[in-house]
Amino acid sequence: MKKATVLIATILLSSLLFQGCSTPPVIKSADVLYKEGEQFFQDGKYEDAIAQWKKVKETYQSPELSTKAELNIADAYFLNKDYIEAAAGYEDFRKMHPKHLQADFALYRQGMSYFNQIHSIDTDQTPVKNAQTTFASYLSLYPAGTQLAEVQEKNRECRDKQIQYELYVGRFYLRTDAYKAAIARFEGSLKMFADSTRRDEVLYYLGRAYLEDGQKAKGREIFGQLASEFPGSAYIADANKAMDSFF
Repeated sequence: MKKATVLIATILLSSLLFQGCSTPPVIKSADVLYKEGEQFFQDGKYEDAIAQWKKVKETYQSPELSTKAELNIADAYFLNKDYIEAAAGYEDFRKMHPKHLQADFALYRQGMSYFNQIHSIDTDQTPVKNAQTTFASYLSLYPAGTQLAEVQEKNRECRDKQIQYELYVGRFYLRTDAYKAAIARFEGSLKMFADSTRRDEVLYYLGRAYLEDGQKAKGREIFGQLASEFPGSAYIADANKAMDSFF
């Protein structure tokens, strides 16, 4: 009885093994994989699209489709709000295909990937710096690029966020009586962002920092500059109040 049982088990196992060997896995062409990725992408299934397009690259069958897949993968990451991966994908695409017709688009999207990582003013400002640097590169490399208008706008926004951060830090130094540190921060802001629309605000806080530091003559000079450059500024009234409290 035991021998019969063992024999039956052996036959069943051999049959299963034979069936497994007789049905080799289906190997899809790069074209099929690419089209499947497109369908997933259109359906909003970005992770599935990425998986298929990565397979396109792994087949090494079509350099043209692989190039398209590389940019599509970055796009899928971007639309899926995986901005860190998207930024890396667009950067890699540009490095591998610097003369590609869509290299300017990839640079724009790389900047937007950083821009979309920006949060409040009291958090890490690395995304702001990365976005501004990327947008500045776009303006330099593609002065007539398709995304020029939006890049210019986003670049201005990044610079404004940068000076907002400088003001945030400078005001913190003022509140904590670190007046010399505040002065250095505001002076640096005036040099770095000479064309900022917040220049009057920086001048006001710089004048206050000088007054608080005991440098009354310098404070008066800065407030005079504020009144001269921005006669209609809302900060002039605050400057006058500050002057009255120190003189």
